[in-house]
Amino acid sequence: MSFALGMDAFSIGLGMGMLELRKKQILKIGMTIGLFHMIMPLLGMTLGKQISVYFGGIATMVGGFLLLLMGMLMIRASFSKDKESFITPVGIGLLLFALSVSLDSFSVGLSLGIYGAKTAAVIIMFGFMSMVLTWAGLLMGSKVQQWLGSYSEALGGCILMAFGAKLLF
Repeated sequence: MSFALGMDAFSIGLGMGMLELRKKQILKIGMTIGLFHMIMPLLGMTLGKQISVYFGGIATMVGGFLLLLMGMLMIRASFSKDKESFITPVGIGLLLFALSVSLDSFSVGLSLGIYGAKTAAVIIMFGFMSMVLTWAGLLMGSKVQQWLGSYSEALGGCILMAFGAKLLF
């Protein structure tokens, strides 16, 4: 299950990796997403069965909307004459990115809380796998960015929008 959730982070990291990122930024992004993939399911597991049906759908919708928005902004920035990227994974942008990627972990945490899963094992595996897979996606995205040049940011935005649409529909 941690691998499946981490694959979303990988795919989204692949899109975000098409921005020009330094290795230090890639390290920080992976660690932040890993941390959010620990916090969100922990919150979900503690809330438990009472609200799983209600909040699970809301978390997915919010995550999908945020990814669609970020994708649209990346595509818009790719066609802008100003080469400064509008979406940058630093500060608030990094927190919003990590939150949007980890919202599905909240829903999974709600379900796991119902079944009484081992909290520590779940949290550690979710965080570790999402961190490693995010790094892999970001590094692969940077290689694709080198091949595609100026079109890479638009492709990255399309990837983010596709995952946002997948969450919404």
